[in-house]
Amino acid sequence: MDMSTDRSPESGRYEIRLQGRLPCRWAAWFDGMSLSTEDDGTTVLSGPVADQAALHGLLTRVRDMGLPLLSVTRVGLDRPAAPTGGTPSPSPRTSRRRDG
Repeated sequence: MDMSTDRSPESGRYEIRLQGRLPCRWAAWFDGMSLSTEDDGTTVLSGPVADQAALHGLLTRVRDMGLPLLSVTRVGLDRPAAPTGGTPSPSPRTSRRRDG
């Protein structure tokens, strides 16, 4: 039985934070996830992950590199953004006006 879909319930965007710095050229080894280095000496991999199997594959690569894993966080579509203290932006559904 093929349970793959374009948007499975297990898919999502993730941030994987590692201790240490990886050059950006390593992004290809992590299925094209974006890779950024932080001022505190950590590296953050971020991007879409198809399912739990793909997430475990990424974590196996992290383990194989020997970099300490600091955190894995699911971010994005299934969680509203935290308020920033400013005036909230209207949602795309309510921001459209029909004149006439």
